[in-house]
Amino acid sequence: MDRTAPLRRDAQRNRERLVAAAREVFAERGLDVALDEVARRAGVSIGTLYNRFPNRAELVAAVFADREETVVRITEHALAMPDPWAGFAHLVEQICRLQAADRGYNDLAARRVPQVATPPRGHTLMTQLIARAQDSGALRADFVLEDMMFVTWAITRTIEATSQISPNAWRRHLALILDGLRAGAAHPLPEPPLRPEQAVQLLRDR
Repeated sequence: MDRTAPLRRDAQRNRERLVAAAREVFAERGLDVALDEVARRAGVSIGTLYNRFPNRAELVAAVFADREETVVRITEHALAMPDPWAGFAHLVEQICRLQAADRGYNDLAARRVPQVATPPRGHTLMTQLIARAQDSGALRADFVLEDMMFVTWAITRTIEATSQISPNAWRRHLALILDGLRAGAAHPLPEPPLRPEQAVQLLRDR
């Protein structure tokens, strides 16, 4: 089937219903939910789902296609903030807020870090945001973009473990992490940062 050809109106409606249903189901139950449930919620057959999305990865990509641009907009806002440290902290907090609000996005962040897996413009903006915070003397000088993976993965697990009993516990964890990233708290690190190609390989393997 040619998936680049324009969809018929009924096919387009089915696709939109499947994406909307998947967004709801993933947010409630995570990315590993049975796709039969997505089809049922959309009111179509499982065959229709696979006709539009041959595998789970394509459905996930469709559901979260807008999130990368959301991260870019958050980064633009963070760069516009007058306080460089406040801008850096705002970026990290807002991404964690997106994860906490959506179990599916939290699962995705555990496998494909939003701060690293962004469009080229987003990558450039985040690099600028980090350099700005470091130049101000607020962010430790040895922090690199690839270190964002460790921050994100730590918070994904806190959200997963505490969402049912203390939905905002991730905020405490994040505050502890951010304090450790301040220049005044910095001590020499025992290992060098991951190289960009190592980060890419990690994300590919996950």
